[in-house]
Amino acid sequence: MAESLTAKWTLLTSSERLNRSSQSLAVVGTQVLIFGGEVVPRQPVDNQLDVIDLSGEVISAVTIPAQDNAKAPTPRVGATTTAINDRLYMFSGRGGLAMEPIEEHGALWSYSTSSSTWELIAPRDPSAPYPEGRSYHCMTSDGQSTLFIHAGCPATGRLSDLWAFNLEQREWTQLPDGLSGARGGASIAYDSGILYRMHGFDGKKELGGAIDAFDIKTDSWTTTAHFTPDGVNAPGARSVAVLCAMDGYLITMFGETDPSTLGHAGAGKMLGDAWAYSIQTKQWFKVEWEGEGPKPRGWFAADVVKLVQVGGKSSIVVHGGLAEDNSRLGDVWRFELV
Repeated sequence: MAESLTAKWTLLTSSERLNRSSQSLAVVGTQVLIFGGEVVPRQPVDNQLDVIDLSGEVISAVTIPAQDNAKAPTPRVGATTTAINDRLYMFSGRGGLAMEPIEEHGALWSYSTSSSTWELIAPRDPSAPYPEGRSYHCMTSDGQSTLFIHAGCPATGRLSDLWAFNLEQREWTQLPDGLSGARGGASIAYDSGILYRMHGFDGKKELGGAIDAFDIKTDSWTTTAHFTPDGVNAPGARSVAVLCAMDGYLITMFGETDPSTLGHAGAGKMLGDAWAYSIQTKQWFKVEWEGEGPKPRGWFAADVVKLVQVGGKSSIVVHGGLAEDNSRLGDVWRFELV
């Protein structure tokens, strides 16, 4: 049995408005920004932005209406977001009448929390290569000037590609493909010049048993950890979960482990566990907690609240997702190691 760490869960807020799965979430300063997702399968909720401010004692969500269609992204599911400084960045997703991948020719949407406005950031050279539109991919940033997009689902099949977008140059660079083939619903996190990748679904099975790492400096992938995905000594195989880098750990939690025969229209077996991997000692810890915590879920959203931002301690905010009874959840929780 793996050694354990202890965590504390705090329910921040919950509402019917926040009920959804396949949404995106990013933390900008003390604000949690939530966009998109679905309550009814294949019907994006809308293109309004829900904001939760963590700076006060009373936590509540505020819905910011969308600007006119020319200045705001269209409704979508399965998009991804990440944050740098005071901005949220979002790439692609699935939407429209046909619920196909949204093709914006390599452009990203950016939301400024200082001006409360959306902006579409297009590549400087429209003829240069760019990642195709997709959903259920994963996205992160180096916290400075570069965004990373990996894998996901295009119009048909799945992808294994990795791309970097430099915000200053407005230019995409294709990096080496990820190891072990194509997948959707993977999770990725950045820490100290390394991209860590776990889990996903390859079209036949949920993936597990490895942490793959891309070294940005050497431009190469390696498998930094092999393990038996038994759910006892290390996390079991899963997809549509999360991977967060926090205080020297990679933390993965929840996700789907046995997909529904109904595909995207149904819920499979959802996990309710959390695991922490020490980057330094290369050891897995099972995360335990007492009292109430989030119910099992997949297709949810989460991000790290940095140490300097709220209360002097790093944490993870977890929102919504799909429960095992196929209902959409609207709860927002904070996860802290104690």
